[in-house]
Amino acid sequence: MSAVILVTGGTGLVGKAIEYVIENEPQGSRFAKRPGEKWIFASSRAADLRDPKQTLELFEKYQPTHVIHLAALVGGLFANRERKATFLRDNMLINDNVLYTARIKKTRKVISCLSTCVFPDKIDYPLTEEKVHLGPPHDSNFGYAYAKRMVDVQNHAYKEEFGCNFTSAIPTNVFGPHDNFDLKHAHVIPALIHKCYLAKKNGTPFKVMGDGSPLRQFIYSRDLAKLFIWQLREYDNVEPVIFSVDEDDEISIRDVANTIVAVMKYDAGAQFENEPNDNGQDRKPASNAKLIKLIGEFKFTPFEDALQETVTWFLDNYPNARTGHGSS
Repeated sequence: MSAVILVTGGTGLVGKAIEYVIENEPQGSRFAKRPGEKWIFASSRAADLRDPKQTLELFEKYQPTHVIHLAALVGGLFANRERKATFLRDNMLINDNVLYTARIKKTRKVISCLSTCVFPDKIDYPLTEEKVHLGPPHDSNFGYAYAKRMVDVQNHAYKEEFGCNFTSAIPTNVFGPHDNFDLKHAHVIPALIHKCYLAKKNGTPFKVMGDGSPLRQFIYSRDLAKLFIWQLREYDNVEPVIFSVDEDDEISIRDVANTIVAVMKYDAGAQFENEPNDNGQDRKPASNAKLIKLIGEFKFTPFEDALQETVTWFLDNYPNARTGHGSS
């Protein structure tokens, strides 16, 4: 069956990973590009999705039958804390325009990308899909979190009133090629890669905040891309699905930093600043039981291999990577 798949936010970390898998997965693979499929990876330059007119023009230009909705206003901890109204409103506008336009253009399916920040701040672990709405999210980023959480509400409303096939995914901590390595805004792995690069280049210490003890589940962007492709083709339920490695595959920030040191051949090693207040939460594990039950067997890329590929991409593409101005 012919399909036109529009990927919003298509030039970011996850969009680029989906593009990579679609272009490189061997024929016959469950995740390979199929005959009759046309994939469109739209950047923010293609349309300002906060604007309903530009959103409609984008849909009319490409006539998508399916949408993987990744576009969002994102930022680091400081930006989320200081601009809660902006993060709430801009993301609400983006999501509302995409879902409304998909409905009126009779798009067959939309998958939206959420975030584990949608979960309540005070909740029993592990995180599971049915816990999304059981309490308020963490105060530090409630604007972004509520906007993302509302996508799940919208999906249910559109399904109940109009029969729309709208659903969502909730990834854990994503990393990989094409990540944002800007030290002001980067998440932990790209930030540590960039810090270690600069330490090696400048002969300075590689300092890591905290004592390295917190545990996190990291998912490689190219694995996540395969899960989105699976969801696009094989999952037609409105309820969200957590995309994550197993709880047993949590890794400490200390191990992350030491693995980066080894991969980058930085002889001096990492220096942990050992301020426990800088640690953040000790752990916030998410269960992937629902995913594995649905998808069956899925082989996640070993963390060390994924990190090696990410570092190699970063070093090969440093001049053009998102590193921030004046950071090198």
